[in-house]
Amino acid sequence: MDAATLVSAALGSVVGLILALTGAGGAIVAVPLLVFGLGLGVAQAAPIGLFAVALAAGIGALLALREGKVRYKAAALMAATGAVISPAGLWVAHRVPDAPLTLVFALVLARVAWRMFQQKRGAEHDLHGGAEPCPSDLPCRLNLERGKLDWTAPCARALALSGAAAGFLSGLLGVGGGFVIVPALKRASDIPMQGIVATSLAVIALVSTAGVAASAASGHMLWLNALPFAAGALAGMLGGRGVSRHVSGARLQQSFAVFAGCVAASMAVKAVHAIALAGGI
Repeated sequence: MDAATLVSAALGSVVGLILALTGAGGAIVAVPLLVFGLGLGVAQAAPIGLFAVALAAGIGALLALREGKVRYKAAALMAATGAVISPAGLWVAHRVPDAPLTLVFALVLARVAWRMFQQKRGAEHDLHGGAEPCPSDLPCRLNLERGKLDWTAPCARALALSGAAAGFLSGLLGVGGGFVIVPALKRASDIPMQGIVATSLAVIALVSTAGVAASAASGHMLWLNALPFAAGALAGMLGGRGVSRHVSGARLQQSFAVFAGCVAASMAVKAVHAIALAGGI
């Protein structure tokens, strides 16, 4: 086993541990770790990260499906639009210079980190009785008698658009898109949070699988790095599940947000430096 394989597996185990401790959003650090750890470009690292995301989200979605938490019709619609758009993101990724693509990724990661801080404050607000009532004009509403969504044109449109956005980012940056899907479902529906997370995992798994297939078909998947990275991610996730029961969720989310913000800043500095050198500044 050569050094590159060991490093890939070790980086994957870090991603798996973060996934186990913080949830699906931790998958967004897969690409930065590959960029800094193996010296890959974002376009090269994205399919590898996506491969690990597909496996991890797939396991989570299957477990949630068995528990009846996945809104599978909503997930199917979002995944279908995401799968159609994902190759477009992949096409753009391999035609944009690496430095601007790295800067885009850094901005997205910074946005995710900031949102996690906001979610933490929101959770504390709700804990002290400050939760707001659910709006009555949501496009997607659950029928309490049937226990299913009432399908309308606005509902289908809202889900399809959020699925398309997640699919494009999936192909472009190698991220699962959970940071798009979860807020979109919260804004568009009255599905309980457990159902939103479960449905998001199903969409991520399906869209990521489509992205992996497109990458493999176009010859852009570096399998020598992808396989040990994914194996390490699964091992780290399984090992981290035992640790997660003994650690504060709020503190973990805060720590991850700080970590993600630092990674985003490092990527932004690297991208700006590369752009400056390319421009002869």
